[in-house]
Amino acid sequence: MKIFQKTGEGFLNLLEEIGSFSIFVFETLKLIFARPFDIKALIFQMHQIGVKSIPVGVISSFFVGMVMALQLGGPMEEQIQGITTYMGGGISMAMVRELAPVLTAVLLAGRVGSSIAAEVGTMKVTEQIDALSTLATNPVQYLSVPRFLAAIISLPLVATMAILVGVFGGAIISYVSLDIPLGTYFESARNMLRAKDLISGVGKTIFFGAEIALISCFTGFRAKGGAQGVGQAAIQAVVFSFMAIIVSDYFITYIFQLFGL
Repeated sequence: MKIFQKTGEGFLNLLEEIGSFSIFVFETLKLIFARPFDIKALIFQMHQIGVKSIPVGVISSFFVGMVMALQLGGPMEEQIQGITTYMGGGISMAMVRELAPVLTAVLLAGRVGSSIAAEVGTMKVTEQIDALSTLATNPVQYLSVPRFLAAIISLPLVATMAILVGVFGGAIISYVSLDIPLGTYFESARNMLRAKDLISGVGKTIFFGAEIALISCFTGFRAKGGAQGVGQAAIQAVVFSFMAIIVSDYFITYIFQLFGL
């Protein structure tokens, strides 16, 4: 009986968390249009989330493009003679539609998600959020809304930079190691890529950014128990953001394909 009791309690706790998160998401979306709108907070968060994440996203994507060229070039040429002339199109398609958007989102979930959860969680355990409420300031509007908007604006921009740099990294290795002329590489990329590929790849990062910001803020608001609770909130933010990105990537891609993207 204890097994069934524990299972039931766990299921009820899960439903409670899902319900609380749904309410939090709805309140955040509703308060986007509420006044006053703090433009300074939005710009600051865009700098924290977007600008400071550019080196991480760009460098990682650059080396991913290089690794793809190294891994695919030799085996592809051994199987089909001359297929490496399509290397530019293959790498560009992979970077645009999947690798760069997901990689950027995962890296930002680790860097930004933990930071947001720790910051909001510290305010929660030190009762600063309660102080905001006593000053007639909505904590969700003050803390969650700027981070949410900054994430959905910044992540597509960082992902676009990562795509460009990743394709360029593949071009360098293709030229140096595989003797593929740069003109052939970029011509292949131009022939294979379409505008819908860029829309699909960059478009999904908007949803990834929303997931990172909402999950991280929510775990921060739920933090309790002092420094240990803040650390636990940061861990939960990163883990749940990773899971949300990977799971939602399939469904977003499937929906985009239904619309021809």
